Amino acid sequence: MRILGIDPGLGICGFGLINTSTRAGAKALDFGAVTTTVDAPLPFRLKELYDSLVEVFEQTKPEMVAVEKLFFSKNITTGIAVAEARGIVLLVAEQRNLPVYEYSPNEIKKSLTGYGAATKTQIEEMVRIHLGLEKKPKPDDAADALAVAITCSFLYKEGPDDKYKFSNSRK
Repeated sequence: MRILGIDPGLGICGFGLINTSTRAGAKALDFGAVTTTVDAPLPFRLKELYDSLVEVFEQTKPEMVAVEKLFFSKNITTGIAVAEARGIVLLVAEQRNLPVYEYSPNEIKKSLTGYGAATKTQIEEMVRIHLGLEKKPKPDDAADALAVAITCSFLYKEGPDDKYKFSNSRK
């Protein structure tokens, strides 16, 4: 199963593609981040993000997409920008008729470490270990995207009536 994890962001949007056939057998196929022009108007940046994500989807050919859910902290302005970026991610996935699964930061931390308050460093190390990488994936946004994809792979269940059953599917 080719799962594309996305850590949405307007300035930097991380992506990570894994291939997995079993919970213990995930392999990183590709990861990185796309960026937008910082001082450009919002519509231009959203179009940049869209075009970049279309290219990522075309190159990686995922079978499903896992996206980090929006988490509002103190900065509502940042949260709005991330929400707009998530909209672009969801649009690109829907245009390709791909199933999308969403996970909160807490769910991702729990699935990788067993602890919902794990640090970013702990998550990066668990991503490295699970995927058998020599170094922690960089940039951080790519590591986060791989963590989302791994979380999705952990929740995978194959059943007789539905080839792809996940605990929080939109199906």
